[in-house]
Amino acid sequence: MSELTSVEICAGAGGQALGLSKAGFSHQALVECEKGYCDVLRANRPDWNVICCDVHDFDGTEYRGVDLLAGGVPCPPFSVAGKQLGKDDERDLFPEAIRLLREIRPRAVMLENVRGFLDPRFDEYREGILREIRDCGYRTHIKLLQASDFGVPQLRPRVVIVGIRKDVPGEFNFPTAVVGDTPTVGEAIVDLMGANGWEGATAWAIEADRIAPTLVGGSKKHGGPDLGPQRARRAWAELGVDGRGVANDAPDADFEGVPRLTSRMMARIQGFPDDWTFGRWKTAACRMIGNAFPPPVAKAVGEKIRECLEYGSTDNKREERVSSEPIRHGDSVQV
Repeated sequence: MSELTSVEICAGAGGQALGLSKAGFSHQALVECEKGYCDVLRANRPDWNVICCDVHDFDGTEYRGVDLLAGGVPCPPFSVAGKQLGKDDERDLFPEAIRLLREIRPRAVMLENVRGFLDPRFDEYREGILREIRDCGYRTHIKLLQASDFGVPQLRPRVVIVGIRKDVPGEFNFPTAVVGDTPTVGEAIVDLMGANGWEGATAWAIEADRIAPTLVGGSKKHGGPDLGPQRARRAWAELGVDGRGVANDAPDADFEGVPRLTSRMMARIQGFPDDWTFGRWKTAACRMIGNAFPPPVAKAVGEKIRECLEYGSTDNKREERVSSEPIRHGDSVQV
């Protein structure tokens, strides 16, 4: 399988980058402003070109013509957990993504954000972003994807925008749900829960028989190593997990009570492989994991983008497909 090239902004701890890499994209540049995240990216993939700078200062002209521009622009401007200031939030980086789209002129663009981006209050802003992408010469597609549809044991809805340059002949279609392959929380992490010999691990896993609520990462100013606000903690409690904090290690052999997750358990629930590290500090690791885009979802979307870009190539011919999905506000729109 030949590799396609990509540039990613707001790379974070590498969830999207890892998924796109597994889909066959070779990262020419990964742009991230926080040093801790940059250190994590370099530690896990020393061969990746990690550029630690503010995206406002990143010049995309050097990378003009790569196959894909990707990014998980900051979600607080649109998150229900925040003030939902949208374009008035200084952290809104959609304008920078559009600037880089013009500078780089990739064959495709992929941007992701939280469900709140589809709120009616952002209709005008959202349509403006899509219009700007179209004005740059791209066919646009937007859909709300559920991480649990792609094997991630977690309720994690994310809005994904895909733009395909108009001179690309392939037709893009969002990936469809993988039925029956999503484990419960218990199935996903029972081995980690029992790593120190906890005798109650199997019984705990049987009771933890659903997918997890959305993991939250918090921010530098707010949110320590825990599993979120009261509503989220109640949902975790129903799974037999104490969400008031995060443990350093799995329960001991004679542990009694309600266990807490470790950061490694959180990472697996988010879809990261077990060999992906997040540094020394638990609080920072939990924030990185909770703010990440699940790698399996990025991989699924990346594979469909790749399929579109390789349409008509001698090594990957396929019949053109046209989506017949109905257009529903907040679910799936292709324009």
